[in-house]
Amino acid sequence: MAEIKIPELAESITEGTIAQWVKKVGDRVEKGEFIMELETDKVNAEIISEEAGVLTQILAEEGDTVNVGQVVAIVEAGEGAAPAPAQEAPKAEAAPAQEAPKAAAPAPVVEESGERVIASPAARKLAREKGISLSAINPVDIHGRVRVQDVAAHGTAPAAAPAAAPVAFTGGPVVFAPASETDRVTIEKMSRRRQTIAKRLLEVKQSTAMLTTFNEIDMTNIMALRKRKQDGFVKENDIKLGFMSFFTKAVVAALKKYPYVNAQIQGDEIHLNNFYDIGIAVSTEEGLVVPIVRDANAKNFAEIEKDIADLASKARDKKLGLNDMAGGSFTITNGGVFGSLMSTPIMNGTQAGILGMHSIVNRPVAVNGEIEIRPMMYVALSYDHRIIDGKDSVGFLKTVKEMIENPEDLLLNS
Repeated sequence: MAEIKIPELAESITEGTIAQWVKKVGDRVEKGEFIMELETDKVNAEIISEEAGVLTQILAEEGDTVNVGQVVAIVEAGEGAAPAPAQEAPKAEAAPAQEAPKAAAPAPVVEESGERVIASPAARKLAREKGISLSAINPVDIHGRVRVQDVAAHGTAPAAAPAAAPVAFTGGPVVFAPASETDRVTIEKMSRRRQTIAKRLLEVKQSTAMLTTFNEIDMTNIMALRKRKQDGFVKENDIKLGFMSFFTKAVVAALKKYPYVNAQIQGDEIHLNNFYDIGIAVSTEEGLVVPIVRDANAKNFAEIEKDIADLASKARDKKLGLNDMAGGSFTITNGGVFGSLMSTPIMNGTQAGILGMHSIVNRPVAVNGEIEIRPMMYVALSYDHRIIDGKDSVGFLKTVKEMIENPEDLLLNS
């Protein structure tokens, strides 16, 4: 017999939430086979079986919070013949149906109405206890699978109140009571990762003297250079030349010139980083994650583009590892891909600065005393004023602007 325990993933991770079981009781599992997905506040981890055999017990359901070292399943030697379904007691008010062995994977259930509903065993059990028809529950899952959280939310939702009689206005303050109708409010439980994102953003706002400075960049030259070099770049490197590699290179050059933007506060000390691990914010369904392009100063444009593409793909597929996001000395976020014209980005963790890119918009600008239409981008630097003075923050952003507007200079700094 082998116990499946929640492994130690990182020093800062002590618990997680079971996202899904990919095996059910009675299934054959091989040594090293993926049997359960664990969601932590940083990454989704695939939990494997250390032994081959049959999954005979599942000790924690999907949605349960489990701690590092906790036993969540039992694997015993065997060939994996699926257990026979449990017999149900005859229908009678005094004799509830006998439960089948606990299984974590949702299974289809045919309701009395004839409707086919997919629900987890825990959800079916709770629905029976509450006397709720599974077909009456609106699951959060986009595939329509009913889980125990859906049943609990349905069971605790208040019944619709009868229509209130008209009340004459007396001249006092108007108070709006929360809507009691269940179809007017949809309640979703925050994912563990969303809770962590919210907590850390609030901590940054409360623990730093954050300030934001702005500038604008004329993108004419870099767009022309990118257009000229694109075909040859793709042919040689099998990846497109994007703007992010230019901005990463420009940021590295600016960080070298203004090292306090690449620093951190540790107690009463300022730690000046002599490395350039640049975080690139990536949007996922559960919020922003910030994987790291390591040693960006030592990489060429193609290497940076490939790193960014690989990390973005892993982020969307929930395959990022802890090493992909640990550390980082500075962050770049691009709200322009969503149409943002201007924003004040919040710094990432203990870093002292973050650069916000925005949409490229054709605007009239003065060029050598003449009005011209140019592709312009607003950029923002949010920084910790405890470390970085206004002179350095403005100088940093001006350096990024000059590098992007004169992209040939980036080649000299590579």
